[in-house]
Amino acid sequence: MGLVLSLLELGVAFVFFLLVAALYYIRNRKRNAQPVVGFFHPFTEDGGGGERVLWCAVKAVQELFPLYSVVIYTGDQATPDSLAARASEKFGIQLKEPVVVARLYQRKWVEAATYPRFTLIGQSLGSVVLAWEALTALTPWLFVDTTGYAFTYPLARLFGCVVVCYTHYPTISSDMLTRVKTRTSTYNNNSRIARSFWLSTAKVFYYRVVARLYGWAGSCTHLAMVNSSWTRGHIEELWKIPSRTFRVYPPCDTSTLQALPLERRVESGYIISVAQFRPEKAHGLQLEAFRLALESLPSSSDFQEVRLKIVGSCRNSEDEERLQMLKDTCKRLKIDNRVDFCANVSYRELVKLLGGAVAGIHTMIDEHFGISVVEYMAAGAIPIAHRSAGPMMDIVVEEEGQQTGFLAETVEEYAAAIYEVFTLPQEKRLQMAKAARKRALRFSAANFDERFKETMKLLL
Repeated sequence: MGLVLSLLELGVAFVFFLLVAALYYIRNRKRNAQPVVGFFHPFTEDGGGGERVLWCAVKAVQELFPLYSVVIYTGDQATPDSLAARASEKFGIQLKEPVVVARLYQRKWVEAATYPRFTLIGQSLGSVVLAWEALTALTPWLFVDTTGYAFTYPLARLFGCVVVCYTHYPTISSDMLTRVKTRTSTYNNNSRIARSFWLSTAKVFYYRVVARLYGWAGSCTHLAMVNSSWTRGHIEELWKIPSRTFRVYPPCDTSTLQALPLERRVESGYIISVAQFRPEKAHGLQLEAFRLALESLPSSSDFQEVRLKIVGSCRNSEDEERLQMLKDTCKRLKIDNRVDFCANVSYRELVKLLGGAVAGIHTMIDEHFGISVVEYMAAGAIPIAHRSAGPMMDIVVEEEGQQTGFLAETVEEYAAAIYEVFTLPQEKRLQMAKAARKRALRFSAANFDERFKETMKLLL
């Protein structure tokens, strides 16, 4: 009963907030003199694939609507020059001109730490508060969300905006519901809830309520772009707007990586892992699999130099704590002398690291797409990815009948894949790497730019 009351209270607060917003809009119909495209992206320094999409989308909009000003709604202490420099240095993207920065001071309302309980609904409703701050500060003609805050769409429409979204990952999905129903313990379903029938039942009900609200909010977008077949399936199921939903693969830097040589010194080579230091990335599984693979590899001196290089960005103190925990795990597994951690590296350093890797490992369950997997393939590193979602459905699939990599789920399967990559005959490894590189061309920045512009033109 307490859960039901909490959800009802949140729902009433949400409806009340929308009514206030509607009244505000009716009383303030004056539009901006200059047409504006606003990108709602509260975290512009997260360093992941979502940030790359942001800057590629900004550049595409600047080319598509040259007379429009582009505004970034961000909670970071950023300036137009610092954002342009970040796009260039971190992702190799040159903006046509600096963007306008609209600073958001209420970002705490979308941070997970603000909601120890009911995080999903808390962050979702919190995004409405943050969107209110953004829209009252500067109301754009086109409101573009590239972060998945679907609950902001009804509010943006009430402010008279045309709403476009690029969704990387549904806030809630049938897969999440299934895990709770089956009482499977994961990073977003802790073991205490998984062990309890009553807590699991209550969480299923909670997820269903959130899913219903999410579906309604998402359906308010005028145009929805999604990054993969897996995401499209869930969004069409929840939002029920298939005629306005388009798959646009995210931009991957395949042009720079495609120029790297395919030949690698395998025996003394290394495996690379590229992912933010977040719990869902399952770095612990990588360490366990690497330890097991080392036990299987030939004991000759040639294989004594095989290493694992974990590359990622730390967004905050929590990520830094996870990084330290991973280092401690390496010591416990007695592989600390074979694992290197490369935190917050520059784009140039990342390219160099990818260029020397024999294989690339990815372990996230239901990765919506998997930009890092594409980067492995484009760079010539054989991908070893999780057998689910984007990597399985769109990326690590055969190219003209040729295998492009390996899919795995368990520690043992990952270890077996690592062993196979390092013991493959050189000719076969090169054939696989060539097929993977060709497959990666489908996910280039140029293809994203073309598809994104084609989809945006539907608004005209």
